[in-house]
Amino acid sequence: MRHWLFKSEPSVWGWSDQVAKGDAGEEWNGVRNYQARNFMREMAVGDRGFFYHSQKEKAVVGTVEVIAEAHPDSTTDDPRWECVDIKALEVARGPVTLEMIKADPRLSEMVLVRNSRLSVQPVTAEEWRIVCEMAGVSG
Repeated sequence: MRHWLFKSEPSVWGWSDQVAKGDAGEEWNGVRNYQARNFMREMAVGDRGFFYHSQKEKAVVGTVEVIAEAHPDSTTDDPRWECVDIKALEVARGPVTLEMIKADPRLSEMVLVRNSRLSVQPVTAEEWRIVCEMAGVSG
């Protein structure tokens, strides 16, 4: 199992929207960055990810699970764009802010710290463990 981070603008699609989809989950569509798309192509059913609110909040707010591997993005006819489906797993007991992540030297190499603009990104097993601990989730 691999780990990922999915960034979303909460004013467009927030944690509560994801939770409302239940076990059926939702496409992680609308990604128009080749590197982020390529990361989704690497994902497998059962992989886990952090749900991250961007914009003002800038925080991990929960965990999700990949429930469908990469497939054509239903929001475009352009065959270059693909997406995965995810479902909400567990809400963070407290948001883990970008500030908190940057303050932890163990997370200094995290993609979120080095390339905060990338909307879908890998997370190492150690980063996953640390952030889950900070969020008070089982992972």
